[in-house]
Amino acid sequence: MLTRKKGVVQMQLVFCGTGWLPIVDAIRVRLPTGASIRVRDLTRPLVEEVCDADVLVPSNAHLDATVINACPRLKLIQQSAAGYELIDVGAARARGIPVCNVPGANADAMAQTSLLLMLALARRLPEAQRSFAEARVGVPLGRELNGKVLGVVGLGRSGSRMADAARALGMQVISVGSTSGPDAWAAFWRSVDVISLHCPLNEKTRGLLNDAVFAQVKPGVLLVNCARAAIVDRGALERALDAGVVGGVGLDVHWEEPWNPAEPLYARPNVVALPHIGGSTEESFARLADGVAANIRRLMANEPLLNRVD
Repeated sequence: MLTRKKGVVQMQLVFCGTGWLPIVDAIRVRLPTGASIRVRDLTRPLVEEVCDADVLVPSNAHLDATVINACPRLKLIQQSAAGYELIDVGAARARGIPVCNVPGANADAMAQTSLLLMLALARRLPEAQRSFAEARVGVPLGRELNGKVLGVVGLGRSGSRMADAARALGMQVISVGSTSGPDAWAAFWRSVDVISLHCPLNEKTRGLLNDAVFAQVKPGVLLVNCARAAIVDRGALERALDAGVVGGVGLDVHWEEPWNPAEPLYARPNVVALPHIGGSTEESFARLADGVAANIRRLMANEPLLNRVD
């Protein structure tokens, strides 16, 4: 039952994330009359913050059964991005709560961030910045990417755009995905000079890049991850960096968020790290907010929802 005040449907959204706060303002200005959004108080347990929610906007918060069942008025879980692996979809289904996302809205932003990291690794940006600080001219030596092989894992929206950008640089592009067989994966790992990850995190992709994979790649391969950190086994990656098997890694996603910037991994000269800004552009936040607001309008009008994942 929808709450009404003076004949107007009332809808309370709660943004549960720990970052990306500009998206809240983008959503707020697009919401229909009667709908409002607030950011959870991070000093309190999430389960205490959601009791008045009609709609949960998870972002990077873990919505388990306890959180979902703490919301007696809950009518929708609306992700403000594509990924929904932190949502207990089964618990929502048990209560008849739809789960929706906004797929593809940040594909260009993600591809451009992947491109940024690839170029930064090829030109050894952290070392170049140190050279600038020390007034050392003309070092370090970087790599040219034309003629090199980019391997894209997951040729969806962002992966396809990354592939297009790489071809414009004169790179050869090959790809693998969920339908690729073992022989294709093995040939892929052996062939690539740069790996760019664009696949979702699921049971098949968790720990996909592990010791066995790093044993197959070309020495000095560059790795870019703007997808999900857990696709890469961190211990295996650090061992591969130590051995020179991986020549450099660009990370926009991290195994713990917020991360500890003092960790030794981030001090390595061949690691470029960004603060999970892959999808953070004015344009992509506008598209994501449009998607969220569209479903709020539909929910308030009792119309079919867009982009249901369950």
